[in-house]
Amino acid sequence: MIDLLIFYIHVVAASAVFTKRWQEGGMGEGFLSLAFMALIFFVGWGMASFVVKLLMPAEGFGRAFNRDTAGLALLTLSEAIFYYFYFHNGEGSEASRASSGTRSTPP
Repeated sequence: MIDLLIFYIHVVAASAVFTKRWQEGGMGEGFLSLAFMALIFFVGWGMASFVVKLLMPAEGFGRAFNRDTAGLALLTLSEAIFYYFYFHNGEGSEASRASSGTRSTPP
């Protein structure tokens, strides 16, 4: 059941990122973001499963939270942190002000 919730979170996040990028940069940008998210998901799932296999016993922590679920949970947590910094506009950041041409301090 936890696995289904994690997959649902990924579907909702992919839909949100596709819609945001589609509105900002067009259809190609939206599909490119989906492909990037899929690549990160599949590679990250393999890496997270490897790490969890080293740290967790074979039976896991019960029926609902086995190794596969722990790997997906670790992947989701790390993806959330990564995507926050990657897709976030950062309107208050120095990089966004520099790219928009505004100064952070008065002349």
